[in-house]
Amino acid sequence: MRNMKMITAVAATLLLSGGAAYAASAEKGKVAFGKNGCWQCHGWEGQGGNAGPKLARTQLPLEAVMTFVRATNGPMPPFSKKVLSDEDLTDIYAFISAQPAPPDPKTIPLLAR
Repeated sequence: MRNMKMITAVAATLLLSGGAAYAASAEKGKVAFGKNGCWQCHGWEGQGGNAGPKLARTQLPLEAVMTFVRATNGPMPPFSKKVLSDEDLTDIYAFISAQPAPPDPKTIPLLAR
């Protein structure tokens, strides 16, 4: 089911982006995440911060993230394609989606008291 959602999101993104296909790279996404200042509100690993919500391991499809980033009217400014290309945004999505799950609190010695 999740694969079908991802396929649908990618197909929709391709339609919305004029058919340009991008091979997503989590490594390039990490660089773009830092270069475009995403870390300032969302933390270096997308873990969230005082000004921005957690992005790591997002369950949102790529299409929804792209739509939000391009047309947000909340505290986060919208990022046009001139500022953040579809390729960079797709890479950022790969980066935040690839973040590992946090450890189980029971496995952290300082919390096991």
